[in-house]
Amino acid sequence: MIAKTLYEKLWDSHLVHQQENGNALIYIDRHYVIEVTSAQAYEGLRMRGLKAWRPETIIATADHNTPTRNWNLGINDPISKLQLQTLDNNVNDFGALHYYPFKHRLQGIAHVIGPEQGATLPGMTVVCGDSHTSTHGALGTLAFGIGTSEVEMVLASQCLDIKPLKSMRVNIHGKLSKGVSAKDVVLHLIGQIGTGGGSGHAIEFAGQTVRQMSMESRMTLCNMAIEAGARAGMVAVDSVTIDYVKGRLYAPTGKAWDDAVEYWQDLHSDENAVFSREITIDAAVIEPYVSWGTSPELVVKISGNVPDPANETDPTRRSWLEGALLYMGLTANMPVQSIKIDKVFIGSCANSRIEDLRSAAKIVQGRHIASTITQALVVPGSMEVKAQGEAEGLDKIFTEAGFEWRQPGCSMCVGINEDRLSPGERCASTSNRNFEGRQGPGGRTHLLSPEMAAAAALAGHFTDVRNILSH
Repeated sequence: MIAKTLYEKLWDSHLVHQQENGNALIYIDRHYVIEVTSAQAYEGLRMRGLKAWRPETIIATADHNTPTRNWNLGINDPISKLQLQTLDNNVNDFGALHYYPFKHRLQGIAHVIGPEQGATLPGMTVVCGDSHTSTHGALGTLAFGIGTSEVEMVLASQCLDIKPLKSMRVNIHGKLSKGVSAKDVVLHLIGQIGTGGGSGHAIEFAGQTVRQMSMESRMTLCNMAIEAGARAGMVAVDSVTIDYVKGRLYAPTGKAWDDAVEYWQDLHSDENAVFSREITIDAAVIEPYVSWGTSPELVVKISGNVPDPANETDPTRRSWLEGALLYMGLTANMPVQSIKIDKVFIGSCANSRIEDLRSAAKIVQGRHIASTITQALVVPGSMEVKAQGEAEGLDKIFTEAGFEWRQPGCSMCVGINEDRLSPGERCASTSNRNFEGRQGPGGRTHLLSPEMAAAAALAGHFTDVRNILSH
């Protein structure tokens, strides 16, 4: 028997046809459809007189354009309103396993509701017209984002024409320090290898540190694998995975559950499997991180300073760093903790699960945001997360501290709904991207963990959350 990586096992079990040009057709088990990337795909089916091949595999939700307050008033923006209505019409015409309509109790971000409802199961291939579909890989799946034409192909045939990836393993060993989270781990990785370091690869996160992580933390790692340039991120199945999936809405039951678990237990890389690239990280050296520039790789430890482009020998990179400093309104060598912020956003498919909200609430409980903060948002990733947070009293902790407790959606992560930055505004954000204008034209985004965002809200500037936790 040839030893295989987890990626190779998932690929081989879904291979339909190997083509002479090196590409292959693979079968897709689960297809998440969202409002911003599906309209043209469905219109393509209509023009060709085709039906959705297996509508029961489709999960549809609206998340990018949905407002996060005053749902009872509907949507004011005409473009957003049209996109949601178009998704509604398409799902009604072509069918879906379960459509999560606006205001439904299961409304939420696709990459949050899928795992929490058991619609994503170990061993699946999972796609969506959104790059952060890699999130689902935390459950031992091969999950990645696809383009509009590929959305149409999967709708029509349940297959995808794709080039095979290489396997890359990131081994993380040791115990994380107090106040250091999965977000810090992945920002540390991206800071090391850059946003192109995983290009052409599927990254498997492995090692003692990952094994000790919850499913929510593993999802954060896999969510941001795409920011390291990888097409997919994944974690091998273990007892944490199986315990998480058991009893969820779409999880198998009875004998089907027993059979599934027996299969899932082989969803790991074999002992002698060969990876194209391996990286080892000592968890003990990781500190809380904050991004300072316009890329997730431009990060610095909270104890550090903004880098000086003058120290960069590569002229191209030096010019890039100078441009990032100019856009972000920062100066070289300034302490990160001296950077003042205007807004705070806790949410997105990277960090809007119940564990994320609990960790942030722990920091702000009994405290209040700084008077200089103009807005602080907490946006649960789904109606289920929102309800659970309210049952635990998290909503009251946040609102008493000066935060706004919102309804589920992508919110300020993407800036195409009502929640966005104005030009020049600076935001401490738990989202996953910080390129120019991501949260609004001229907006300045700093990526960090929920705990660090909460601490920044209290101080009015970036600060080391470990100082709060030590008291």
